[in-house]
Amino acid sequence: MELGQRAVERLDLTPAAEQSPLAGSFGGVYAGRRVLVTGHTGFKGSWLALWLCALGAQVHGLALPAPALSHWASLDLDVPSHWVDVLDPRAVRAALDAVQPDIVFHLAAQALVSEGYRAPCHTFATNVLGLVHVLEAVRATPSVRAVVNVTSDKCYELPTGAHVPRHEDHPLGGADPYSASKGCAEIVAASYARSVLGSRVRLASARAGNVIGGGDWSADRLLPDLMRAAARGAATPLRRPAAVRPWQHVLEPLAGYLRLGQVLLRGPASARLAYNFGPSADDHWTVGAVVAQAQTCWPAVQACALADAPMVESAVLRLDASAARSELGWAPVWSTAQTIERSVAWYRTLHETGRVVTAEQLAQYVCDAAAAGLSWALPLRAAA
Repeated sequence: MELGQRAVERLDLTPAAEQSPLAGSFGGVYAGRRVLVTGHTGFKGSWLALWLCALGAQVHGLALPAPALSHWASLDLDVPSHWVDVLDPRAVRAALDAVQPDIVFHLAAQALVSEGYRAPCHTFATNVLGLVHVLEAVRATPSVRAVVNVTSDKCYELPTGAHVPRHEDHPLGGADPYSASKGCAEIVAASYARSVLGSRVRLASARAGNVIGGGDWSADRLLPDLMRAAARGAATPLRRPAAVRPWQHVLEPLAGYLRLGQVLLRGPASARLAYNFGPSADDHWTVGAVVAQAQTCWPAVQACALADAPMVESAVLRLDASAARSELGWAPVWSTAQTIERSVAWYRTLHETGRVVTAEQLAQYVCDAAAAGLSWALPLRAAA
């Protein structure tokens, strides 16, 4: 049986508000709020929907139906879903009109570099025109007060020095279709924020590094490829073992998105138009180092060199997340080593026991964030 194709238990999210480590997070701003997550059936979107439900939000989703093998399907959340393609502007408008959300987290996208090569037209349409359709629907929906637009660290043009960390003021660009589409999406978002949406809606973009964690089943991504191969006793071909990336657990940028949403809903009007979310400056790892760490966590992990790596990809991607640290009070909670350990543990536990440990890992992450003194993770009384 392939990894992930087995029965999994339904997660119990029954709140025990006073005992829950999630209670009071983000100043309680999401409790009772109507929140729309586009792309909620995707890897990051499903983790975000789970977290918002645990925070007491009234969560609604807008996405294409999820495949049977997906993190979303394993969670079995009770979230009203609008099965809508963002390329259908009337359907997007109707969904927002029905939900009347306070805040929109826009994650719906074509999210793979490799798929961008196979289908560049669809990639540009989904990532650029799809965003336009969502923002036009936001414009016509009076309840919306904030939008967090999720893009990628690949939206940047390569800096003059390959090892220079990208920060929010670096030029936008991208050699491959996926990266270029994200650069275009940033320009669209800034245009709407500055001139179209007006003062009623506050919008900002979130640019995350290479996100890993349990429940990602995408093809041509390092960790899912390693985990699938390990489960069947095979080796994973590596395109570029020496490539450096800003690896981070999926919960790290999601904490940033939620904190940014909190600021947009309640915070000072000085929030910038975009924030990077990535690991510490000294915690960027090569692909080969990630594989080696994964092998220590699950000896079944194997890798081999790929003779031909046809895709154009940057050898080094480094991200400067200092603005999120200084202006939002956000910071990474888990090191890259811890991130790999917890990510591999998610897949290995599923393979060996059939259990999904998403909720447990979320609770542990929030506890660790509170222990680190991050204000967003502290209960209301402690934060005050």
